[in-house]
Formats: sequence, C-alpha cells, structure tokens
Amino acid sequence: MGRRGDVHARWERTRTWGGANPWAVDAGIALLVQAAMTMPFVVPRPPELEPATWTAYGLTTLTVVPLVWRRRAPVAVLLAILATSTLYILALDGPGQPLPYTGLVIVYTVALHSPPRKRLATAGLMLVAVPASVWLNTRSARELTFSLFVFGASYVFGRLQDARQRAHLVEAERAAARERARIAREMHDILSHAVSLMVVQAQAGPVAVRTAPERAEAAFEAISETGREAMTQLRQMLGLLREGSEGAPPREPQPDLSGIPALVERVRSGGLPVAYTTEGGVRALPAATGASAYRIVQEALTNVVRHADARRAEVRLAHADGVLHVTVTDDGRGPAVAGARGSGGHGLTGIRERAAAHGGTATTGPGPDGRGFEVRVLLPVPSTAEAGR
Repeated sequence: MGRRGDVHARWERTRTWGGANPWAVDAGIALLVQAAMTMPFVVPRPPELEPATWTAYGLTTLTVVPLVWRRRAPVAVLLAILATSTLYILALDGPGQPLPYTGLVIVYTVALHSPPRKRLATAGLMLVAVPASVWLNTRSARELTFSLFVFGASYVFGRLQDARQRAHLVEAERAAARERARIAREMHDILSHAVSLMVVQAQAGPVAVRTAPERAEAAFEAISETGREAMTQLRQMLGLLREGSEGAPPREPQPDLSGIPALVERVRSGGLPVAYTTEGGVRALPAATGASAYRIVQEALTNVVRHADARRAEVRLAHADGVLHVTVTDDGRGPAVAGARGSGGHGLTGIRERAAAHGGTATTGPGPDGRGFEVRVLLPVPSTAEAGR
C-alpha cells in the first residue's frame, strides 16, 4: 500500500473512536440514542394524557435502528428517519422528545462523511422538513427557532470535525514526507560511503598485488570490512522501518560521536590519511544530534574520497558555548569540485539539511590558506543536565 496508503488508513480509523470497529461504534450510538428516547416512556405522564403504549415505543425503536448504517448510507438513513418520525407524529399520540436525537446524529454524520452535493441536498431537505415537523407539532416560532438552531449546530460540528481530521491527514503526510527524506539521506550516506571506499580499495588492489602483496591483502580486508559494516547499518535501518510500522522501538542504536573514530579508521584503511582531533571534551548529546553529526562527518569524508583527489584530510570536533563545531578539511582540489560533491541532490545539500534540522548551519569553502576544501557545521546542543533528562 505504501506510506501514503498507511496515512490514509490511519486517517480513516480516526473517524471512529480509538480505531474501534465501525459497526460496534454505530451500534453503541444507536443504543445510547434509544436509551435517551426511552426516558419519556418510563417517566410518569400527567393524568390528563393517555398512557404511553408499546406501539409508540416500538416505533421509536424503528426510528433509531437505521443509525447502525449511518456511516455506510447516511442520506438513506436520513430519509428513513424522516419517514418513521413523520409516521410517529401523524399516527400515534406518543410522548414527545426534548431533542430530535436521531435527526441530530444523522445530520452530523451527513456533514462529516458525505460529499458536497449530498450535503447541499440534505441542507435543503432539512429546511423543508424542520418547519413541516414544527407545524405538525406545536406550530410555535419558539420551537422552529430552536429546531433550526440545533440542526444547524449539528451540521456545523460535523463540518468542523471533517476539517480537523483533514488537517491531521495533511500533517501526517508532511511527517511521512519528512521521514522519507530522512531515510533517503541515511541510505545515501551509508551506501555512498561504503561503495566509495570499496571502489578506491578495489582500484588500488591490482597495483598492490604486483608491488606489495601485503598491502593488497589489507586492501581486500578493508573492502570486506566496509561491506560488512554497510550491511550491518542497512539491516538496522530496515529493522527500524519494519518495527516502526508496529510501534516497536528499533533494536540497534543509531550511530553517534563514539563511532567517528572507527569511521575515520576505515577511511584511513582505504589509503587516505585522516587526522582526528577533539576539543572541549566529549559531552552527552541527544541521539538525533549525535547521529546527524556522525552522518555529516561520514558524508564529508565520502566526498573527499570520491571527488577531492586529496593526500590528507582532517576531522575536528569542538564543544564550545553549547555548540558542537564539526570541521572536515582536505588538501585536495578545493571549491572547483564543490558542484560534484553536492551532485544528485545529496552530498553537500544533505549536510546542510541535516544541520538545519537541528537549528544549525553548514558552510563550505576553501580550506586554511585557501587550499583544499573545508566543511564547517555548527550544531546547537543542550547542556549536560538537559541532555540527561
């Protein structure tokens, strides 16, 4: 069905109470309305009035029963209720009701579930039926005013509920779109990094076999390790998607700052010397911020491997004044290949999106002294006390 189909299914379930079976909900509403309409029959009537009869009570039940199908055929149920209510008024002198319960429920239902043409036809029908019912009953302006008000309010409440549910649907679809974009970034970062390192190692392998067999063995081992790491991360992500659909938490944690040394080491094993330094100590970060910092470093190093033709690179992390500074520099070809680094809608664009998602910024440009290329990211982080809450 897809994620959009899941969103629509969840929206449809919100049209019932807590996602309960619609038949059970409608049957419960019918029983509740029947209980309300029973009250005038069990309360003693004034002596001058005829006692309530079982025939009259049975006809009220006949008026209520169609509510069980209110969601499937609201207009047909409305017509059935109008017919039975008219028969009750014309044929029997039964107890009156303080409110037109069945009419209010079905008008609300039509306003909530029916398309515009049926809603318009229902409004026109009620403008005729309500005055006719008042004329058959008390013929008073007071009852007419009150009846028009309560039916109008029922219709408005139905339209407001429909608008609220549609707003929830729009928000759910936006959340699904954001989640799809996040998953696309994760998949891109994992696969791009792994494949780039494996390509570099594979290209160096044949040369190493002829000149330095021990280096060739290390290169092939690095390819194997990179592939295993990529498969592990992909399994974690797919497991998160499967379990997330059932409301269960992921089985494995997302990568964070503690994984950066291993990330740097894998790039080193690919033949690119990478220095890694930290300043200000390692502090507790929210899981999402730590994962984004890891992915930013991963993407920046992947770009260096793929595009920069660099001889060395450096990763620096610094905590200062509630901000995590992430800097990745290289001595490669510099801004001349910035377009390639951000090609395909990912690369540098993905880094900027990750930073912006946490209220941070990402800038790129020439490295120190105008040589090479540098990625600078600032990520706001909470204090240690706040992160531990």
